[in-house]
Amino acid sequence: MFTTYVVVAILMSTVLVASAGAKAIRTQHITGQMASLGLPESLLLFLVAAQVSGAAGLVVGIWWGPLGIAAAVGLTLYFAGAVASHLRVGDHKGAPPAIVLTLIAIGPDRTARHHTLTVPDY
Repeated sequence: MFTTYVVVAILMSTVLVASAGAKAIRTQHITGQMASLGLPESLLLFLVAAQVSGAAGLVVGIWWGPLGIAAAVGLTLYFAGAVASHLRVGDHKGAPPAIVLTLIAIGPDRTARHHTLTVPDY
């Protein structure tokens, strides 16, 4: 389970940092999507912070399981909010990627719970 957590945490963190980077530089795709969802651009800084914090929490969770669990729970809520935002405006093209990311975000939580009980020796 620990190896699974490490792999999922690193892959998810990579996706989160890339997404946060696109939000930070305010790409046309991101700003257009925010507008179509009815979200103000002023929310971008919060979204960047949430993604970077989640990524950092997952990585630190490799060594300290409770933080990994907290990060996974926070990211699950973050992406569930993204799903709700897309469905609220009838954006059925944008909802599936958010649904997939929500399901992936649940993974580190499930594996980190086991990781906190059995910490490997280094």
